[in-house]
Amino acid sequence: MKRWMAAAALLAGLAGCAAQPAAKLEGPPAGRIVETASGKTLSPDQLLDKLAPAEMLLVGEKHDNRHHHRIETWLAQRLAASRPQGSALLEMLTPGQQPKVDDVKAWLQGDPSVRPSRVRELVAWQSGWPWELYGELAMTLLRAPYPLLAANLDREQMRAYYASKERPQGRASRDPRAASRLEEVIRGEHGGKMDEGMMASMLAVQQQRDRRMAERLLAAPKPAMLIAGAYHVLRDVGAPLHLADLAPGRPATVLVLAEEGVELGRGQADYVWHTAKAGD
Repeated sequence: MKRWMAAAALLAGLAGCAAQPAAKLEGPPAGRIVETASGKTLSPDQLLDKLAPAEMLLVGEKHDNRHHHRIETWLAQRLAASRPQGSALLEMLTPGQQPKVDDVKAWLQGDPSVRPSRVRELVAWQSGWPWELYGELAMTLLRAPYPLLAANLDREQMRAYYASKERPQGRASRDPRAASRLEEVIRGEHGGKMDEGMMASMLAVQQQRDRRMAERLLAAPKPAMLIAGAYHVLRDVGAPLHLADLAPGRPATVLVLAEEGVELGRGQADYVWHTAKAGD
């Protein structure tokens, strides 16, 4: 009864909202796409042909780069048009938001009149992920007919892992080289100032988030596309290590969206889409 009443209240709130048409993309986004195995430059359509067969696709972004979000929206639209899409997963969503996302998504399948700003409120979109950057992607995925799934941990879970310093088990995810590389990244993002205890806590949280993304990706309807920060999808430090521990031999494809000047090899990604910098 409580769930029915909540759904009724949700529908009532939506019914009074005015429409705002979804933005239409004008052709493929700009950038330079490289296949790391061959070094060849690909067109956006050639990349789509490469990505379409992927059972699990991991897309890594720089969070504040609007070009990356435009590419993600374009990928979501074009991949779904080229073959059935099983699901999409976002680092930007947490388990606590999933019931709200499910309710709003079910309602949006009727193509109602609703402002994106109202949808942002109804799914409790977190302010740490600016809606002006993520709104178009979020609306595209929420209006799509396939499931949109949370891929992150809740804040309480992160606090628990921070306190316990518990890291996931597994040969690949426990590789000292991966831990060392992640420590470099964490230290760099905090200005190099970090004691051993804080580093152990931050490393545990980062790897537990990667483990959750891998678990959710494996459980999601296929083909599945995960969108997350670039370090979460890199083969040498991110969720692919946990996929190797949880499902050895299960293929996954990694596409990293990177600003020009960032160089990545085949040990980190299958494809790299180089873009302008965030402020350009």
